[in-house]
Amino acid sequence: MFTDEALDSVEIESLWRKSQQAAQESRGCQTRAVHITEAEVQTVSTSSSWTQTEEPQHQDTEQLLQQNQDDPDPPGLKDFLQRVEDSVIRELVRNARSHAFDGFQVNWEEHNNRVSCLHCLQHPSAQERGLHVTSVSWSCTGSVIACAYGRIDEGDWSTENSYVCTWNLNRQSLNPNQADLVIDVPTTVTALCCHPNQPALIAGGLYTGEVVVWDTSQTQDPVLVQTGMSADSHREPVYQVSWVPLQKKGEFGVLSASSRGQVLLWTVDSDQNAFVLNAAYAFVRQQVPHSSSFKVRGSSTVGVTSLALSPWDSDTFLVGSEGGLLLRCSFSAQTPAAVPSEGQSVTPRAPAVFSFRPRRGPVHSIHCSPFHRNLFVSTGTDGLAHLHSLLQVDPLLSLRVSDSYVFQVQWSPTRPLVFAAATGQGEVQIFDLGRRSLRPAATIEEGGAGHAATCLSFNHQNPRQLAVGKTNGTVAVWQLSTELTEQNPRESSQLEQIANQVAE
Repeated sequence: MFTDEALDSVEIESLWRKSQQAAQESRGCQTRAVHITEAEVQTVSTSSSWTQTEEPQHQDTEQLLQQNQDDPDPPGLKDFLQRVEDSVIRELVRNARSHAFDGFQVNWEEHNNRVSCLHCLQHPSAQERGLHVTSVSWSCTGSVIACAYGRIDEGDWSTENSYVCTWNLNRQSLNPNQADLVIDVPTTVTALCCHPNQPALIAGGLYTGEVVVWDTSQTQDPVLVQTGMSADSHREPVYQVSWVPLQKKGEFGVLSASSRGQVLLWTVDSDQNAFVLNAAYAFVRQQVPHSSSFKVRGSSTVGVTSLALSPWDSDTFLVGSEGGLLLRCSFSAQTPAAVPSEGQSVTPRAPAVFSFRPRRGPVHSIHCSPFHRNLFVSTGTDGLAHLHSLLQVDPLLSLRVSDSYVFQVQWSPTRPLVFAAATGQGEVQIFDLGRRSLRPAATIEEGGAGHAATCLSFNHQNPRQLAVGKTNGTVAVWQLSTELTEQNPRESSQLEQIANQVAE
């Protein structure tokens, strides 16, 4: 048996040993003792599962549905559903037959009530030489704007060399004072039109009468094809060029119009890299259908100054002339034109089938409505915008746009009742036919007085963008307000009412 003294001595000795050990640990290492444990980790158990439609699951579902059907309906629900069933079905049928929202497109973009200038593009060399912007056109992607330069002095074209420039507005490094591509052209470019499907191709008309297609992907030599000077080509300035779908699906030709009274359809021979004249149309006063106020006088040739294709009828195109004639024409016309043979490889035909009431002075621009097959608008030197129906001689409506010339007019691609016009006073007037007032819904003016707005073009991929070219050598890209771009629910029916009215 240990005595109390012995037990106390043992405990004291034990405590002394522990303190000595702790002191040794403290002297031997600054950190506490590290305890190391080795352990292996591995997947102890695995399980896999898969799901597939099986018969037992169907049975369970059917049992559950049967159980739910056996449960009593909430009080009065069955009676209520039976009572309103006929009314609900009647309203659903009525909504299905309604045309209240025909043509309406939902626009989730943020509403913008301002018209603002996004870009002011310019080519310094063109501005230094005092060149005018003669034509603008958007690429089919809507990201590239192309513009042509030249100069109109005292109503006559200049013959000096000029440029075709392009800017990609989606490029982060966009420099409004430096074009992405500059094409030097040995004469004035009088017309321009981007290809509807291939963003690199641009058709142009020149003062010399030549028609050319540039391939902007070939920066060293962008000229893809050119008509040259031959018996088939124009011998007067080309006022307008347009891409025309051919009979073979996916292929396009180039339609060109000149002041000598000819409209020519060109196709591209890819093997020879050359233009081939596919069809020729000539306008002679004696072969033009006469309206009641038309008198044959002056030259027998009808100089073509404007051209428009119908988006509804591939056989129909419209022509405006220097003398104010406005004609509906047919590509399939077979009557030979009464013009002397000049060695052309194709016999010219007389395409005019209907004559509208002539205007006072040249018709500068025509554009067919993309929302109604019978409507188009025309402008010229009289300062008016005339709304026409293909079925009537007289215009349905005439609006005062400017006290000066109106160089170009174009329908909105999204608003059936809206069109824009570029004026010689430097303004762009935007009209909304849905308003009670015949005054412009908006006026765009930038750059000061004395600089005419010579051309404009809506961006079909981004309808809120409108490009305007001016005689000061600038191309302004404007962002339009939501009011001018978002279609109203009853707008198509209003346009139909206008088209059906009889001209006074």
